[in-house]
Amino acid sequence: MGQLSKHIRILEELGYEYLYLEGGMADITEEKLKELEKIRKEIQECKKCDLHKYRTQPVLGEGNPDARLVFVGEAPGGDEDKQGRPFVGRAGKLLTKLIEEAGHKREEFYITNVCKCRPPKNRTPTPWEMEACFPYLKRQLEIIKPKVVCLLGGTAARAFLGRQVSITKERGSVINWNGYILYLTYHPAYVLRNPSAEQTLLEDIKKAIQLAYSD
Repeated sequence: MGQLSKHIRILEELGYEYLYLEGGMADITEEKLKELEKIRKEIQECKKCDLHKYRTQPVLGEGNPDARLVFVGEAPGGDEDKQGRPFVGRAGKLLTKLIEEAGHKREEFYITNVCKCRPPKNRTPTPWEMEACFPYLKRQLEIIKPKVVCLLGGTAARAFLGRQVSITKERGSVINWNGYILYLTYHPAYVLRNPSAEQTLLEDIKKAIQLAYSD
């Protein structure tokens, strides 16, 4: 069996629905997939905070393990909790739409959240819940090794920066953080409540992509 066939088989076994091909070659390594799978198994057993009591299933993330850009939200919602996939509800459909309007496909990137379990009634994760879960996200980034991490919303930004973030004031900010470029923008759920911000989010996504692919 060729290397490409092996990669596809492993992706299917791990539940991945998409394979992104760059330059005609599958830029995906078995080692990265195995390491991500280890994290997935760990979060299935995780009881570091009380969120495990309310979840249907944890949501690790999905996408290209070699992505140059990772999108990070705050936590799964109801649809994500049911399907075990990130950003598949209304906000996720908007994110996918805007990525496509930017001339790319969702499968090119990796999409995840700070917290891997859904908070009750979709409330904002508490600081200690994010602190408990953040090591999993950090390990994901260490495996994927993106150039840019696009933080969707103030809660995700707070998890990285360790302070309160007013996303309406700080969106568009570019911050160097532990070898990654952080790009701050709105969460798609904010745009659903404030449709006039959709064009701004689109432009921010374009800028994050441009940063990720610039040398």
